[in-house]
Amino acid sequence: MKKISTTLLQLENLTPYRRNLEKILEYLDRESSELMVAPEVCLTDYDYEHLPEAVAFGEEAERILCERVEERILVLTRLARRPEGYVNEAVVIHGHRVVHRQAKHKLFLLGEEDKHLVPGNVEEIRPFEIGGVRYGLMICFELRFKELWKRLEGCDVILLPSQWGLPRKRHLEILARALGVMNQCYVVVANSAREDMARSSLIASPDGGLILEDMNEAVRGELDLSLVKKIRRYIRMD
Repeated sequence: MKKISTTLLQLENLTPYRRNLEKILEYLDRESSELMVAPEVCLTDYDYEHLPEAVAFGEEAERILCERVEERILVLTRLARRPEGYVNEAVVIHGHRVVHRQAKHKLFLLGEEDKHLVPGNVEEIRPFEIGGVRYGLMICFELRFKELWKRLEGCDVILLPSQWGLPRKRHLEILARALGVMNQCYVVVANSAREDMARSSLIASPDGGLILEDMNEAVRGELDLSLVKKIRRYIRMD
């Protein structure tokens, strides 16, 4: 079975915006990993005071990243404009194009996201396939909702770009590991390294194993999909 080399980018939010894009491009040039995940709104942060500018930069950055990503998979979220309003939109880039888009459905009221953004359609939270691997995605706060876990049953890998706060650090680590065990899959979290954030970027495996790193800007690991198959055969859930 396939093994997927993975890099999690545990990044701060820099100004001006372009410095964040340059940091991701630097890692695309440096890393050979097949899968790279960056934190939630890593390009512009939640810059509500300049939403049109943040959206425009996100669109430009997406075009540049599509050109550079080649056959790797890059996952991040960015602020975007849809007909219904501004959203926090996850994009999965592979083979020079966006292969999956998903707007954040569960907005974080404590951070007043609901005052500036509209929630995405829950139907966008669904499995998608790349290279025979079944992926799912949730954005940060959505990890807390068991009904969303169920929507991603059967995924081999669940991706979680996050900006999860430091006071709830332990919650992130516990919930991510629990999701991996419950759904018998890998859970991959790239969290922000901003001063008030939890860091805790991690790879949780379906057998309860864990790679967890607070200090490094790049966290590396490998997803052994034979382990997913083994656990599902050993512990039948149907």
